[in-house]
Amino acid sequence: MEQREAIANKIAWISLVCNVLLTVGKITIGLIGNSDAVFADGIHSAADVFASIIVLLVIRISNKPADKEHPYGHGKAEVIVSGIIGILLFMVALYVVFEGVSGFFYKVEPPTFLAMWVAFFSFITKIILYRTSLKVAKQNSSKAIEAIAIDHKADIVASIAASIGVLISIIGEKFDLAFLLYGDKVASIFVAFLIFRISKMMLTEAFNILLERSINQETLQEYVALILTFPEVKRIDRLRAREHGHYVLVDLRIAINHSMTIKEGHDLSKKIKETLMGKYDNIKEVLIHLNPYYPKE
Repeated sequence: MEQREAIANKIAWISLVCNVLLTVGKITIGLIGNSDAVFADGIHSAADVFASIIVLLVIRISNKPADKEHPYGHGKAEVIVSGIIGILLFMVALYVVFEGVSGFFYKVEPPTFLAMWVAFFSFITKIILYRTSLKVAKQNSSKAIEAIAIDHKADIVASIAASIGVLISIIGEKFDLAFLLYGDKVASIFVAFLIFRISKMMLTEAFNILLERSINQETLQEYVALILTFPEVKRIDRLRAREHGHYVLVDLRIAINHSMTIKEGHDLSKKIKETLMGKYDNIKEVLIHLNPYYPKE
């Protein structure tokens, strides 16, 4: 847990520092360089700064062991963070759409080349951050780091869209094609759509976990196959598993021969639990209920 927390903190701090620099750069150049798309991308990066700060605050909580008040642990703290980031991104998307659409109702000033290069630099930086964060999130089964990675992914497409929009506007100004001057405005609206799509995905996943939706059927079938390798298990009466942040909780009801002793049943349950947790390192708890099995005459 200490190593997981240290890695998560490192990723969050790297994301925070990079996002602060990108936010200042894109908002400043977006304003100076007359680019709504780059400015909108800067607002998105500002949301990333807030997201990174929240993650830094919540990682320690989510890694705390179970206690009397929270017997299942504190893993859902990371899910709540993911939901908060989703809401924040949704609000950012609405703001960017408003600014982009309103831009069609006044005279357009062409953006500068500097705005395009800032957007392109952001694109390269975010590719590096996304790949690194996603790799660490998978290695540590961290919803909080995964949320940061997804946010970086949104920035990748947003930054390249912003740079293309700026380039189109510059071309429109150079060749006196008035309709191309609005390329930057269109790009800012496209950026808003990308932000909205990411926020919807994050909110959907967060709500599903908070409502304790079952894990996917493919993984459940893998559990079933592993449990049935024990010859003492005559039948699986019920198998449920749910995500609890960065780990999984499993509830299992199995039928064993009615003549088995309490100790034999206890030992079998222990073996099944250890086998499941040994193969799937994201399983934190396995609760097993034993039912009597009466063979037919």
